[in-house]
Amino acid sequence: MANIKSAIKRAKTNEERRMRNLSMKTEMRTYIKKVEKLIEEKNAEQAQDVLKEAVSKIDKCVQKGIIHKNNGDRKKSRLMKKVANIGA
Repeated sequence: MANIKSAIKRAKTNEERRMRNLSMKTEMRTYIKKVEKLIEEKNAEQAQDVLKEAVSKIDKCVQKGIIHKNNGDRKKSRLMKKVANIGA
């Protein structure tokens, strides 16, 4: 464990940020799973609505630096492609 006051504070803030990032990442994954579940059920209308929320969560994670921009773009692209192919 750190002895220096600044190192103790740094460890504390790192842990707080880690927990916040973990929470946001989990929420993002939950929305992605919701969309995928609706896709399996062939429910296009609800999938579109939940997709908007999922894209918003992904964008927020990218903005906060939790995931890389390209990773976020890839996730959004794959989800949008799956939703578009429901009717096909």
